[in-house]
Amino acid sequence: MADPYSTLGVARGASEADIKKAYRKLAKELHPDRNKDNPKAAERFSQVTSAYDLLTDKDKRARFDRGEIDADGNPTSPFGAGFGGARGGGAGGFRSQGFEPDGVDMSDIFEGLFGGRGGGGGFASGFGRRQPPPKGANTAYRLRVPFVDAAALAPQRITLADGKTIDLKLPAGVEDGTQMRLSGKGEEGPGGAGDAIITIEVTPHRFFTRDGDDVRLDLPVTLGEAVKGGPVKVPTVEKAVMLTIPAGSSSGKVLRLKGKGFHKKGGGRGDQLVTLMVDVPADDAALKAFVENWDGGGNPRAAMGV
Repeated sequence: MADPYSTLGVARGASEADIKKAYRKLAKELHPDRNKDNPKAAERFSQVTSAYDLLTDKDKRARFDRGEIDADGNPTSPFGAGFGGARGGGAGGFRSQGFEPDGVDMSDIFEGLFGGRGGGGGFASGFGRRQPPPKGANTAYRLRVPFVDAAALAPQRITLADGKTIDLKLPAGVEDGTQMRLSGKGEEGPGGAGDAIITIEVTPHRFFTRDGDDVRLDLPVTLGEAVKGGPVKVPTVEKAVMLTIPAGSSSGKVLRLKGKGFHKKGGGRGDQLVTLMVDVPADDAALKAFVENWDGGGNPRAAMGV
């Protein structure tokens, strides 16, 4: 795989937020569902996902930046290309760099460091060790999860490329763009199968919205319910519950239902914040007659100086 920073089009010092933003943009452009007749786009999508996976793993990113692993996560050569280049000059390879004083056999030094001549512990065994065979490529998937399922962590079923179905348990704190890894569910390779990388897409809801770990809802109430107060039935992401409206409530008043939001990463749940929206009927003769003969209410705009 190419350099993961170049693959995502970000600088080496890019923040995690910048990396996530770049990935989302590319994933949207290259997703297989949008490029069914373009196999190169699917391959590029897999490369982008693998690059994102490496750069969002703090340990792997640090090891890559230090040159300890390559873009595929495999260990690099202990001495890199510089060692072979220095030795490759033949008799003058080290001497031209000033590393070998006259009369000193460098092979003796290496034998002392790496276990002597011959045998399994020699120089050749230390630096000629073969890398393990590579695993197969990771396979990228995108799973659309309904808003209420994401909030309640309802199990989700996904069908893999081999036709098998798996029931996924969503993680606490799941959000749009969350990635899940299924080990060994990718393409086959000499060293075993790669992984399946599943990107979650939380679909919008028609009346719920998300605010961090909380869920917000604009709840229509009648004028009578707002004036007199009392219990009303309110939908939540799992089931309807009863909520008591205080008497004399106005539009915009926010009431809280504890523990009815999203599951938090650190445990517990957010709340559901219910904003009351008083619904005044457009053509109610009795209400019009009442208002015409009613001189109460005062001036609700007095605080604005008008």
